[in-house]
Amino acid sequence: MKNTMKLFNTKLLFISLLIICSGLLLSACGNSEDEHHNATHNAHHAPIEKGSHGGRLLSRDDFTIELSIFETGALPKFRAWASYEGKPLKPSDVELKITLSRLGGKVDEINFKPHNDAMRGDSVIYEPHSFIVNIAAKHNDIKYNWQYDNIEGRTKIESAVAKALEISTDTAGPVVLQQTVNVFGKITANTERMSQVSARFSGVVKSISVSIGDTVRKGQTLASVESNESLKLYTIKAPISGTITQRNANIGEQVNAQTLFIIADTSNVWVDLSIFPADQQRVKPGVPVSFSLVNQAKSFAGKITLINVLAEANQSVIARAVIDNKNGQLLPGSFVKAKIKVDEVAVPLAVKRSGLQAYRDFAVVYEQIGDEYEVRMLELGRQDDEWVEVLGGLQAGATYVVENSYVIKADIEKSGATHDH
Repeated sequence: MKNTMKLFNTKLLFISLLIICSGLLLSACGNSEDEHHNATHNAHHAPIEKGSHGGRLLSRDDFTIELSIFETGALPKFRAWASYEGKPLKPSDVELKITLSRLGGKVDEINFKPHNDAMRGDSVIYEPHSFIVNIAAKHNDIKYNWQYDNIEGRTKIESAVAKALEISTDTAGPVVLQQTVNVFGKITANTERMSQVSARFSGVVKSISVSIGDTVRKGQTLASVESNESLKLYTIKAPISGTITQRNANIGEQVNAQTLFIIADTSNVWVDLSIFPADQQRVKPGVPVSFSLVNQAKSFAGKITLINVLAEANQSVIARAVIDNKNGQLLPGSFVKAKIKVDEVAVPLAVKRSGLQAYRDFAVVYEQIGDEYEVRMLELGRQDDEWVEVLGGLQAGATYVVENSYVIKADIEKSGATHDH
């Protein structure tokens, strides 16, 4: 345990040093791209002048635009208010257009129309609200232009550092989801491979050569009995190969028709699974099942061979799988947990569950574009143990982080970027 904790702490220290070194390397490069990245990072911490509507104020000479993303009770859209020499202007007196430049080269163009006392954008501002904002306004034939960065949920990590941090990616695309039912059950002996051995004639037991737990082969002598009628000795032999699970005789005892031995062939066992009413219509004979012993990781596989037509006391029905057990790993009486495959669903877009993180109130993945990573807020659908269907928020073909995405999340949170409107 101490060695495990020491290894874990060492890895954390290594990751922290790599992130610090990455930041120093980026700040030392001095090229125009990195200067823009650093300027963007610093802009998050610069104070933003707010107007009476809570929006960002942009002024040039005597002309001022207040710009806000309005999303209370509605889809997020830009709203703007204009003033000249401190006096409000009619929305119809101003021409306004905004261009949003997103990571990866995508550009959103937004035009404005009067709406009550404001100008309202004609396009929904989808998440993340992370872009370079270019504003072009016109009043009294005078043009005004502004630009600012509104970056959130984004970070930059060089490829060599990402490799050292074991950040791995995958491509979002179509997947076949495996729909399963989770159940519990028990391994039982296959009663079709059990034999109850009795004496052929009443008599006295003279010898016994096996005990409980002994493995016997078909035809092996189990005991000898002296017949009461003929006083002759005859032998009792094993009718099948297997293990002695019960012995009901000792030397010198009088035996009649009672069972002396029970032999179980456990090279083949039953896995009996409890299916409760909510799932009984979904589980059919022939469907695949995977199971593992409780508190063990190793998985075994088989198929449901039959479903009992009689309900148990708890209203479940038994679904049975016949499993090969030649290596003897599955002991009758052991409890198991299982997944029964009930359906396959092809979905056009899915991501791996391992890549999901929480960001604000969203489930997200981090899309990689070059050396930059940016949050993608997802609308999720159906899922299985490995995959989750994506209904919105990510494009097919996008490269996203599937392993160690927590490193990306930590670096973004460290930057202190805010969701500013």
